[in-house]
Amino acid sequence: MAEGFARRYGSDVMEAFSAGIAPAAIVQPLTKKVMEAKNINIDEISPKELSLLDISGFDLIVNMTNRPFPMRVPIEVRDWKLEDPIGKEEETYVKVRDEIEMLVMSLILEFRRDTRRAEMARTGETHMLPERVARPRSK
Repeated sequence: MAEGFARRYGSDVMEAFSAGIAPAAIVQPLTKKVMEAKNINIDEISPKELSLLDISGFDLIVNMTNRPFPMRVPIEVRDWKLEDPIGKEEETYVKVRDEIEMLVMSLILEFRRDTRRAEMARTGETHMLPERVARPRSK
């Protein structure tokens, strides 16, 4: 789910790959169904073994296992505590999907802010947000 959201909404600031320590053999049909309800098709996404990815070029790993990340890596690892919906009712898939969507969107916004700050530092641009102007209410 996270890879689907990241690819749909954050491709301007991230390249997302999902992988697992012990990945499932398939993407669960209910996972596909609840993502389709958000108009995100994840048919092209398949479970992958983390050891098959070259993580040396990664900036961040998000651990969604509810267990400590089992490897020592010179990369930031963030833990997202999420319920595993496999084997549960569709409502659980929807709840987890919505939690993942919010976490991914927060990450995308963080990356966009960081990208903007880096661009401003590179160009020497200074930017101030306009102050809010308080106006009296009409009577």
